[in-house]
Parts: sequence; structure tokens; C-alpha cells
Amino acid sequence: MAKPYNQIVLFGDSLFQGCSNVQDGFSFHGALQHLCVRGLDVINRGFSGYNTKNALELLPQIFLPPSPTNPRIEYLLILLGANDACLPIPTSSQGVPIEQYKENLIKIVNHEHIKAHNPKILLVTPPPLDEIRGYVTDLENGHKQRVRKAAVSAQYSETVRQVAAELPAVVLIDLQKAIMETAISMTPDYDPSGPPLGYQEGNKRGALEQLLPDGLHMSGEAYRVFFNIVRPHIQLPDDYYVYPDWRIMNPGNI
Repeated sequence: MAKPYNQIVLFGDSLFQGCSNVQDGFSFHGALQHLCVRGLDVINRGFSGYNTKNALELLPQIFLPPSPTNPRIEYLLILLGANDACLPIPTSSQGVPIEQYKENLIKIVNHEHIKAHNPKILLVTPPPLDEIRGYVTDLENGHKQRVRKAAVSAQYSETVRQVAAELPAVVLIDLQKAIMETAISMTPDYDPSGPPLGYQEGNKRGALEQLLPDGLHMSGEAYRVFFNIVRPHIQLPDDYYVYPDWRIMNPGNI
């Protein structure tokens, strides 16, 4: 019987769907797969436009319980919320009320198909939103008003922190904080006494212009920040290869 590779699964929306792409010479998916090559398969289950309601509805089809022919999920990264945080406007139905968003995240983490794998769960906050550029993108996509606001998105990121604090087995990956701190460090004239970067009130994008080119989705540079805060949580034993090293296959070499 074939010996399957266990998995790291990336479960979320377009922020995961797009992480396999090479941008600015970097691919989050590629870097993660390179880190665990020959030990774990990195599986992309990012679905553009999905919110937690959509993800929860399809979860039983996406995740099957482990079996002799179905690999075990060792790490599960969950990144959902950018679409849940959409405003209730006539041209967008993606938004999920924040109380329901919190319930959905907890249900996803505690779902029987997830628990059957007993993975290490890394729960990721949605990145910050550049609503200045995002509004332009919204108009380009045919909306008559803004679809998202930075302050609202920040509340959804805070909800992820609350869920991680309430569920001891879950590890928080604070992408919102990491991206914003990186943007501030790259913006020499940022005034911390004023509105945050990307807020309409401050009318200053700063380095979010590089990190979130369309106001929502991440650049290769931003994905590199993401990888750097995930990497310390992926622990690989010395003998993590599924199939033996070439020296074992070819004994007698120096």
C-alpha cells in the first residue's frame, strides 16, 4: 500500500487561493512546501469570495476523516474574515454579522471532521484593509459605494484574537498586526497620533500601497511577512522524511 504524505492545509478565501502565485519573486505556498518537502504536502483550499458561512457549509465535503488512504492533516491554517467583514450594501451579499462570524469560526475549529485529524490549528487574523485604495477597486468592480471599511475589518481581526484566546488548542497568527507594523516601519513620516494607515480619515496609505496593492489582497512582500510569522510554528522532527534519505537507500557512501 502506498504511504501517504500527511498535510498542511490552507483553508480560507482568496488570500489563500492567491498565495500559490509567485509575486515579487515570492510564493507563500511554495516557501511553505519547500520548508516541509519530503515530509508534508501543502494543500491549498483557498476559495475566492468565500465567507465563514460558505466555508462551514462545504467543510464536510472538503475535509474527510483520516483513513489508511486519506492523509492526516497535521497543520490547519484558517484565514477567513475579509469577506465576512463586507458592509451590508445592495451590491454585496458576502457580509456575515460579527457575532455569527465568531460562532462560525468556533464551529469550524470544533467540527468533527477537523477534530478527527487532531491537527495543530493556526488561526489567522485577516490582514489590514487599505480602504483608500479599496474604494477605487470597489468602483472599478461596479459597486456604487465602498464594500469594506478598515475599522470594520479591524473588528473582525479582533474577533479572531478573541476566538484564539477562548480555544486553548488554537494558535493565533496575528497577520493584521504584522502587516500593519511592517507598513508603519516602511513609512518614515507616519504619525502614530493620527488615524491608522489606510483609513479614509487620515488619507494616507503609506507602505500599504506596496503590501496591499488593490487595498485588500497581499503582495509578495506581504506574503513574505506572513510566512515569517507562520514558520516558527511548523515543527519538523529530524526524521520527518516519509521515504528514506538517499544515503540509507545507497549504503556505503561517505
